[in-house]
Amino acid sequence: MKAAQGFGGGAVPCRGRWLSGIGTLREAVRQTLVARQLDEQISARFPVGQRLRVLDVGLGQGTQALRLARLGHEVTGLDSDPEMLKAAREALAEEPAGIRERVRLRSGDGRDTGAHFLPGSFDVVLCHGVLMYTDEPGPMLAGLGRMLAPGGLLSLLVRNADALAMRPGLVGQWDTALAAFDDPAYTNRLGVRARADRLDALTASLAGIGAPLRQWYGVRVFTDQAPDGAAVPEGADWDRLLAAEERAGKTDPYRGVAALLHLCGVRG
Repeated sequence: MKAAQGFGGGAVPCRGRWLSGIGTLREAVRQTLVARQLDEQISARFPVGQRLRVLDVGLGQGTQALRLARLGHEVTGLDSDPEMLKAAREALAEEPAGIRERVRLRSGDGRDTGAHFLPGSFDVVLCHGVLMYTDEPGPMLAGLGRMLAPGGLLSLLVRNADALAMRPGLVGQWDTALAAFDDPAYTNRLGVRARADRLDALTASLAGIGAPLRQWYGVRVFTDQAPDGAAVPEGADWDRLLAAEERAGKTDPYRGVAALLHLCGVRG
């Protein structure tokens, strides 16, 4: 599903550019922090060693899906974009047989999870970088909530509407910054129209689907302004960067101005 539908329902002509961003600084910060935050929530909710049933809606190239499979979990990846599924299958093919056996990749739209799976089929449901490409998040969230078993964890990664003016404002794009205060729609760095979400609205939505918010984090507080091709620093420089981003992502008021929000809800 990731980048499969554009804001307003149109196709997104950015798949190749999105895949070309893998390994850059912004993507590395995003994936590393989300992995740490997700592991923190999983360890708080489930017994050590329990093999979890994971659904990754809009798995993209499969970074989180493969990582969780390496940890011993059973993972189903759902994506409606053939190019994304191709990239995920190629990445999966490079894994050992034991890991390949724990991963299923399926073509499908995240808005139609009920057509693919029975209610309560998963302990963990991921939906990262998908809601910004849907016109209305409510129906998708309701469907994701139905996929959760009792006590199940729903992990969302969304664009932060409460900080939408930060990126254009910091580079002097004043008209764009002013518009961002009132309009959650924006054009991302791939040139695609998308939509941001507000923390209070998603908190209410999660409560409404029976998976109330338990924790939220900011992602990319400091590094969202990095150039498109910025490389990942090495050694101690990378460690210090991550330490600063991780601390800010858990600390008010910094997390409130992060480019992305990572929300974790738990089925009642």
